[in-house]
Amino acid sequence: MSLREELEGMLRKARRYVESAEALRLCGDLDSAVSRLYYAMFYCAEALLRARGHSFSSHRAVISAFAQHFVKPGRLPKDLHRWLQTAFEKRQVSDYDFIPVVEEPEVLELASQALQFLARSEELLKSEGYL
Repeated sequence: MSLREELEGMLRKARRYVESAEALRLCGDLDSAVSRLYYAMFYCAEALLRARGHSFSSHRAVISAFAQHFVKPGRLPKDLHRWLQTAFEKRQVSDYDFIPVVEEPEVLELASQALQFLARSEELLKSEGYL
């Protein structure tokens, strides 16, 4: 599989996870929706890093490298890194706590952020010739 095919596959999966999150939200499964939205952003961050030859074994390493390679040099806005960090924290709570704490407005905001994260990731990858 070529790098381009791999990146396209990662972005397709991110899009699919945003769509899955909406279906989960509509069913009232807000915790699972949060998890899918985090992973949508995570796959975008991984795709951006993979395009530059980077691969990491932990979520925290991906989040840190995303800031180092894309936010600090000014390729992407700081908001995206903050959104990714917040989504990671919310996913941790949603996946591992037994008492639901997330509410629908949070899921809607996270969905909006995930869509923007996806759009900015695709835009950057296209502008740099990876897609």
